[in-house]
Amino acid sequence: MKQLITAITLTAAGLTLTQTAIAGDPVAGKQKSAVCATCHGADGNSPSPAFPTLAGQYQDYLEKSLKDYRSGARQNAIMAGFATSLSDEDIADLAAFYASQSGLEVVKKP
Repeated sequence: MKQLITAITLTAAGLTLTQTAIAGDPVAGKQKSAVCATCHGADGNSPSPAFPTLAGQYQDYLEKSLKDYRSGARQNAIMAGFATSLSDEDIADLAAFYASQSGLEVVKKP
């Protein structure tokens, strides 16, 4: 019985390790973001309200969004075209870069 519990524990630990997300490198993400800058801005602060600001978003949200565009679970013809060529490492790097940027604060006029 003790061996069974040990085996289950080791299997669970192994599954946890294999499902650990890639941390992402913001420096590499900045280099990879050049193609994104046209719509989303060089630092992720979009120059146009037509495109979302990525700066300051949660890294896990950005990763999930890009993976969903890549798989087709999230529909957008433009983003699907870009995301299909991204590896998991590319996605983690881009998400780390944009999450590390400061989003512009919206100033409300009195």
